[in-house]
Amino acid sequence: MNAPATAPGRPRSLGASLLDQVLAETLDPAYAQAAEARAARAAADPGAAARRSTRRFPRGQVLVALTLVLAGFLSAVTYREAAAGAQGRQQVREALIDDINRQSAATDELADQLEALTADVTRTRAEALTASAVGQRALGRLQVAEQGAGLVAVSGPGLEVTVGNAAPDSDSDPVGGSPAVAESGLVQDSDLQLVVNALWSAGAEAISINGQRLGPTTTIRQAGGAVLVDFRPVASPYQVLAVGDPDDLANGFLSSPEASYVVGLQQEYGLQFDFARADDLSLPAGTIPEVRWAQPLNGPADPSSPQTPTDGD
Repeated sequence: MNAPATAPGRPRSLGASLLDQVLAETLDPAYAQAAEARAARAAADPGAAARRSTRRFPRGQVLVALTLVLAGFLSAVTYREAAAGAQGRQQVREALIDDINRQSAATDELADQLEALTADVTRTRAEALTASAVGQRALGRLQVAEQGAGLVAVSGPGLEVTVGNAAPDSDSDPVGGSPAVAESGLVQDSDLQLVVNALWSAGAEAISINGQRLGPTTTIRQAGGAVLVDFRPVASPYQVLAVGDPDDLANGFLSSPEASYVVGLQQEYGLQFDFARADDLSLPAGTIPEVRWAQPLNGPADPSSPQTPTDGD
């Protein structure tokens, strides 16, 4: 239905004029002028549009090619950096291994020198003390104390106990694929302490772990994942040698709660655990401990008798 015409002589409504303009002119005049200009250019030069599309197509290809080249360059640089880093880590690792081997060889040489010097000191001391009756008594007490402190090499029958880490699992390292042992499958210092305490309780006369003799002040500790015996690193498997009566040691050790605990670790976490009787074991002498107390001998008197201090002391 058509809108009623405006009565003659009445002014036209402003809202109605705007609405008519919107309905009549849906596009901005500038858009129309731009469309007419493009049509005029196309009519004057029909090949211009084709040339423009031809120029755009190679430009897009160039951008794609440059992007691919840049991506390949970045990939090559990344690969070279990764390869150089892996090679550098391998070189550092090999250098550290060589350094460890050199230091270990130097330590072994110094240990041999210390053993030879200790033997010379022991021989000289024995010669000096056996020259008198007082010295002979002191030497006897000293030898008993050295045996108790683990400063004398010991040999004889006994029990050999082996405790080791669980077998490595190749699937535990998904990045490098190298075999690794789970933390629960590693022998801890507390595990070795339990084994040693059980052997002492079973009647062991002397004990060593991987060639390290144990004494009254010897410590078994763990630092940075390494087990230290008397502050010297030892590695799995840990061979614990105990000198004593083999049957008594075996019966006392196997009936102890400590042995049951180690068996539980073997069954649950796969730790290595084995023991065997031995007819002849050789345990080295331990390291000389730090002297914490000493008493001088005054004259030919028996040093075991108490000394009465004088007024001047």
